[in-house]
Amino acid sequence: MEPAVALVDAGIGNIRSVENAFAVLDCKVEVASNPSALAAATHVVLPGVGGFGDGMAALRDGGWIEALDDAVLAGGRPFLGICLGMQLLAEHGTEHGDRTGLGWIDGTIDRLPDAVGLRIPHIGWNDVEPVVACPLLPEPAAFYFVHSYALAAAASATVAVTQHGQRFAAAVQRDHIFGVQFHPEKSHRAGLTLLRAFLAVG
Repeated sequence: MEPAVALVDAGIGNIRSVENAFAVLDCKVEVASNPSALAAATHVVLPGVGGFGDGMAALRDGGWIEALDDAVLAGGRPFLGICLGMQLLAEHGTEHGDRTGLGWIDGTIDRLPDAVGLRIPHIGWNDVEPVVACPLLPEPAAFYFVHSYALAAAASATVAVTQHGQRFAAAVQRDHIFGVQFHPEKSHRAGLTLLRAFLAVG
């Protein structure tokens, strides 16, 4: 079956740049502004920028949480969370207080540490190193990051790490559920290679 990607448009992400990246791969993609659109998708992508609490509120208020549970947890559709979309997979986030996430992966999203000479937010290219086998990241590559919060590298779902003041999870995986802290849609050839590998899952 030809992949049909649903981009979750919950008002928390740069949908167009991700849509354009999948279009380069000649993939059928729908910007899903209604949770019911996930039923027809073979793959689900949740882009996100902004705060953890605001992101969870947008998913909850828009009726996305139940639809995501049905499509991904119950339906087994491959899922990719990007940046905030990855962070929302965690159990908790500490931005502006302790907030509950989707709980699909273990761990808490914390602010990157302040240090002399270290820029927060973390913006720019960083090398990403796989630490366990993952179909989306078979080898080291450089990707583009924009964020201030991250999941600790020791989290059980971590499949790749990077360094900015401390090592943190650059990518996570739980079965068919994937998350990347970086932006593949802004990462040129390496990003397109990752998205192509995601389409091959399932």
